[in-house]
Amino acid sequence: MANLFRFLQEAKVELLKVNWPNRETIIKYTMLVIVMSLIVAVFLGGLDYFFSYLVETFLLK
Repeated sequence: MANLFRFLQEAKVELLKVNWPNRETIIKYTMLVIVMSLIVAVFLGGLDYFFSYLVETFLLK
C-alpha cells in the first residue's frame, strides 16, 4: 500500500512539471488535425475512384 501511495505522489509531482497547452493552442492543433484528415481523405478517395475507373475500364471490359 505504501508503494501505491508513493507512486501517486510521484505521479502528481511529474504532472505538475508538465507544460500544458492553452486553449488557443488546443483549438489551433485540433483544426490542423481536422483539415489534414480531410485532405488525406479526399486524396485517398480520389485514388480509389481513379483506380476503380481503371479496373472497370481496362480489366472488366
